[in-house]
Amino acid sequence: MLLATFFFSLMNVAVKLVPHIPAVEVVFFRSVVSLVLSVGMLKVSKVSLWGTNKKLLILRGASGALALISYFRLIQEIPLASATTILFLSPVFATIIGIFFVKEEVKPIQWFFFIISFAGIVMVKGFDARIGIIYLLMGFSSSLFSGIAFNCIRKLNTSEHPLVIIFYFPLITLPITGIWIYFNWVLPQGMDWFVLFMVGVLTQIAQYFMTRSFQSEEISKVASLRYLGIVYALIFGFVFFDERFNPLVYFGMALTIFGVVLNIWFKHTQLKTDRNIFSGKLMN
Repeated sequence: MLLATFFFSLMNVAVKLVPHIPAVEVVFFRSVVSLVLSVGMLKVSKVSLWGTNKKLLILRGASGALALISYFRLIQEIPLASATTILFLSPVFATIIGIFFVKEEVKPIQWFFFIISFAGIVMVKGFDARIGIIYLLMGFSSSLFSGIAFNCIRKLNTSEHPLVIIFYFPLITLPITGIWIYFNWVLPQGMDWFVLFMVGVLTQIAQYFMTRSFQSEEISKVASLRYLGIVYALIFGFVFFDERFNPLVYFGMALTIFGVVLNIWFKHTQLKTDRNIFSGKLMN
């Protein structure tokens, strides 16, 4: 997940470098690159393209497409770190949906940690005038659809190859975005083509590591690690776009990270306790 977060952050920079290209069109180009790479990697690995649980794979592709379109639009309109922070509601949605979708248990104390992180996001919104209500709602919708996609990946953890799950994203996304850009095409110029290509490559790498992480560990644990993308976003936003914030906004971001660290610490402690109890039972 740490590797996935880093490459996703680089992808965010690439998306923000082409604000004149509609977000849906950026997602289209990203999906073309991803489709080609996915098919090639599946052929080399000698894995069937289509998988077995097609309904769930299609749901993962559709929810991922809606999440990405909203998120790319958000990146283009507001500071990089602010967009990244708003999207960090996705682990909260993933956890809530996961209770019903994959029967994953969440302890009461974890909800308190999520509240701390959510309070941080509220501070970021409240002290950054560049974030309007429409962008906040856009971030909420992106987080919701991301939460659905995360749970689909978790549900598919034993039945599908990671590359098959990734393949279904562009397979579903291309028809959705293709129809839109047919009527709203904006011709990329010069370096735009290279940037759009890199959006696809960086996302493909990030998606692979993210998919493996969700297949290997509980959603509420690994999804929280994505909060560390705030650090990358702050650095890249300052270096590439000279983005600066009110000190209280920085505090809100720090509060968000604090809630995540507490959650990770709790999960680690709980895991060690469970293992010790299990080992004790075996000894007896």
